Amino acid sequence: MQTISGRQISATPNYSARTFTIRVEGSKYRTIRLSKDEFQSCENNTGNDWQNFLRSSDYYPVQK
Repeated sequence: MQTISGRQISATPNYSARTFTIRVEGSKYRTIRLSKDEFQSCENNTGNDWQNFLRSSDYYPVQK
């Protein structure tokens, strides 16, 4: 996915844990466990939606 500003963002769902792994420019983040409704809603997120999500505190960095 690409944002309006041109950043490449990818989000991979983990259905059993109800989390997403988000990769942005070499960095890796994971969402906290989402409710079933939130998870289903996030499956339709655009690159801009994920960029806005990363402004929240509902995720944590994943060490390489």
